[in-house]
Amino acid sequence: MRIGELAERAGTTTRALRYYEQLGLLPARRTGNGYRAYDEGDLRLLREIRMLQDFGFGLEETRPFVECLRAGHPDGDSCPASLEVYRRKLAELDECIGRLQEVREQVAGQFARAVRARDDLAVAEQPPQCELTEE
Repeated sequence: MRIGELAERAGTTTRALRYYEQLGLLPARRTGNGYRAYDEGDLRLLREIRMLQDFGFGLEETRPFVECLRAGHPDGDSCPASLEVYRRKLAELDECIGRLQEVREQVAGQFARAVRARDDLAVAEQPPQCELTEE
C-alpha cells in the first residue's frame, strides 16, 4: 500500500509517517517508480506505536516494541527491552501518582481550613460580604 492508504488505515497523517520513517521506526521501502511501499506488517507497527503513545509513551520509548515486532515476535512487548520500558513507565507513573496524592492532600487541607474560616465568620455578628455571594 502507499503512504496515504497506510496513514488512513492507521488513523494518522502522512507527515507523521514520514517522521517515523526519519526516526527509523518505520521502514523506508520504495517501489521502482520511487513511491513508498508498505504492507500489513507496517500497519501493525504503526498500531503498536499509536497505542503506546495513547498510553503516554514517547516515540523513543516505542522503539523496543517496534524492534521486537520486526524481529518476528508475535507481540511487541514480548522482548526483554520492551518489558524494561514497561517497568520504567510504571515507576514513572507511580511517582507521578504519589506527587498527585500529596497535592490532593494539600488542597484538601486548604479546603478544610477555608470551610472552617467561613463557618467562623458566619457566627460573627457582622460577617464580611463576599463579592461573589448574593444577599
